[in-house]
Amino acid sequence: MADGPEAAMPERREVRIGAMGLPGTVTLPAPALGLVVFAHGSGSGRLSPRNRLVADRLVGAGLGTLLYDLLTDAEAADRANVFDIPLLGTRVEEAIDFAAEDPDLASLPIGLFGASTGAAAALMAAAERPGRVAAIVSRGGRPDLAAPRLGWVKAPTLLIVGGLDDVVIDLNREAFAMLACERHLAIVPGATHLFEEPGTLDTVCDLAIDWFGRHLGGRAA
Repeated sequence: MADGPEAAMPERREVRIGAMGLPGTVTLPAPALGLVVFAHGSGSGRLSPRNRLVADRLVGAGLGTLLYDLLTDAEAADRANVFDIPLLGTRVEEAIDFAAEDPDLASLPIGLFGASTGAAAALMAAAERPGRVAAIVSRGGRPDLAAPRLGWVKAPTLLIVGGLDDVVIDLNREAFAMLACERHLAIVPGATHLFEEPGTLDTVCDLAIDWFGRHLGGRAA
């Protein structure tokens, strides 16, 4: 399913998630092939321009999205929490549980899209909710930070790394070797860590749409 008029008028609503009532935004095209939960990292949140761009592309391809903050403002003020992978993973689990209980979302297969430390959080959550997560995409992620749980991940996992992000490429290769699920490592030529170079974030979107489209029950590409 490609970008087109049928995905031009998605439904959008604000939600509160988990014990802390963290704010989030659900966007659903009609029909939706699945729901992609975004796990932001490195102090980012649901208003991240890069992840919002990716989310818009996913919605245009027929995939619902849930963007929400993994930390409260007070928690985010403590830099240590940005690297507290167990805490961030728990927050992603809360989003998965929220979707399972929401009447509009419960029937949709779940994908996770993680960036930076959020990728580790997504993988931790997938290991804890193996029956609910159907696919994972990491953008410039630190999956190595989830090393203790990588062998438990069952969902097909795509690791996307910038070709100029040398250190993170090596860390992703190490994590890739620890995964026992279906997996693929995609290196985007000419891209640095944040995929700020022209066309590189579009490549991320294309890869994510293809991966989620193949693993969430239909083809979104």
